[in-house]
Amino acid sequence: MLDRLQSLEDRYEKLNQLLSDPEVISDTKKLREYSKEQSDLEETVQTFRQYKDVEDQLKDAKEMLEEKLDNDMKEMVRLEINELEEERDSLEEKLKVLLIPKDPNDDKNVIVEIRGAAGGDEAALFAGDLFKMYSRYAESQGWKTEVIEASPNEVGGYKEIIFMINGNGAYSKLKYENGAHRVQRVPETESGGRIHTSTATVAVLPEAEEVEVDINEKDIRVDTFASSGPGGQSVNTTMSAVRLTHIPTGIVVSCQDEKSQIKNKEKAMKVLRARIYDKFQKEAQEEYAANRKSAVGTGDRSERIRTYNFPQSRVTDHRIGLTLQKLDQILEGKLDEIINALIVEEQAKLIEQAEAQ
Repeated sequence: MLDRLQSLEDRYEKLNQLLSDPEVISDTKKLREYSKEQSDLEETVQTFRQYKDVEDQLKDAKEMLEEKLDNDMKEMVRLEINELEEERDSLEEKLKVLLIPKDPNDDKNVIVEIRGAAGGDEAALFAGDLFKMYSRYAESQGWKTEVIEASPNEVGGYKEIIFMINGNGAYSKLKYENGAHRVQRVPETESGGRIHTSTATVAVLPEAEEVEVDINEKDIRVDTFASSGPGGQSVNTTMSAVRLTHIPTGIVVSCQDEKSQIKNKEKAMKVLRARIYDKFQKEAQEEYAANRKSAVGTGDRSERIRTYNFPQSRVTDHRIGLTLQKLDQILEGKLDEIINALIVEEQAKLIEQAEAQ
């Protein structure tokens, strides 16, 4: 591990030199590339330097203990050694986490797709609850939420809603939301007071940059139509809604949220690019594809990553066995406790895999 950390520090120093090179400064692409690489290494290198400094202090303290000291001084040195050893061990654990290969998508914005699955109107209402939950979470993180396409139903929920969350590191936290979410509650329309179980599926896709997905305009069929609301009611008499069909993959994206056809097309292109990027990723990484399919599933009641139980005000994440009696808070977007626990669990598994190799 130390050899690898030293090579990262050497690379960091090399990047400092490169970023002062006039040739690099005049090359926008290289400057951006090297600046990002240096930024990515920053925390790891600074932590490694702190670790080496503590190791040096520890070595000096142990050498001092070998000298002729009075009892009081010896006790002070021993206490210092204990504190330094605790700090060293803590830094070592932090370095193990920092050395975990970073998901290249972690810093990206996300496109979230929520669909009501099993449960009819109740599933659509729950999809609406999830949308509000993620919107509030995004707000708490200082991120911006933008609706791309929504298919509301008559009772106030959504058959489907697609929206974008813009914010640094959005994917690194929201990628854990991929899957089927189950709700257990008494519907407002249920006179008998029976608890119903419904599900909604959540898919979180990283936004793809234009340079990452090469889409030929000739491969896209563009259809325009008038926007409409629930029950087919006309909302817009102009042909502002846009449907994009990517002919090679068969992926279809519609957007009618904006009054401008140009803005709707821009939004639809973002979703199309993200879906094509996701498709290419899945084809290139079979293991990733299998995990995602397993996570999202079909939306059947038995396939779920998390359950929201209203009668008991309980939320359970089944992947890590975490149960919290904080349903109201979680639906208000206070997801940090769950997401942080999922991050820690994933990091622990990755460290275990790395140590086994």
